[in-house]
Amino acid sequence: MAYNETHVAQHTSQVVSTNKVLRNTYGLLAMTLLFSAVTAGVAMTMGVERMNILVFFIGAYGLMFLVHKTANSAAGLLATFAFTGFMGFTLGPILSAYLALPNGAALIMNALAMTGLTFIGLSAVALITKKDFSFLGNFLMAGAIVLILAMVAGLIFQIPTLMLMVSAGFVLFASAAILYQTSEIVHRAGETNYILATITLYVSIYNLFVSLLMLLGIMSND
Repeated sequence: MAYNETHVAQHTSQVVSTNKVLRNTYGLLAMTLLFSAVTAGVAMTMGVERMNILVFFIGAYGLMFLVHKTANSAAGLLATFAFTGFMGFTLGPILSAYLALPNGAALIMNALAMTGLTFIGLSAVALITKKDFSFLGNFLMAGAIVLILAMVAGLIFQIPTLMLMVSAGFVLFASAAILYQTSEIVHRAGETNYILATITLYVSIYNLFVSLLMLLGIMSND
């Protein structure tokens, strides 16, 4: 009897803790996405036409490293907004380039809608079914290495078919990352820090949106 009561108490505590991490994660994610939209608008207003690839990698990975180092302190929130604000700023030149196209606004809206629906759908699958997607961890590790190498090759050799494959690969990779991260929170298998969970989901959404935008642009011959 005592064992059953203890087990129920532990389960209840785990559910409450998981719900708290989910609530904090989605709340912070919403704020960072809104902040990214603002910084993207700032970049567009400033007329930033392109982002130096070296500056992008140094800024993105440097700030991501800072987030991981400060994730367990109040400074982690500042680092999170610095990172997502920078990433939003890098979207400015991309959005400006698409808006210059005849159907650019439609492409952006379609990519946004597809990104939102995909994120909601995948999150719902992980939350409602409560299936453990931890097996995707190895796939994500290998996929990240392959995609980075393919992306570098695409930038060097400028092969349209390769860039198309990389964009499609990032869509699959980002989708798998959303399932994996949400599952980690639900099952308490790994991620209990809502700042790190937010960053993972944010990067997945960012990659998903940019990749879908590129795919739509390619399919519309833009």
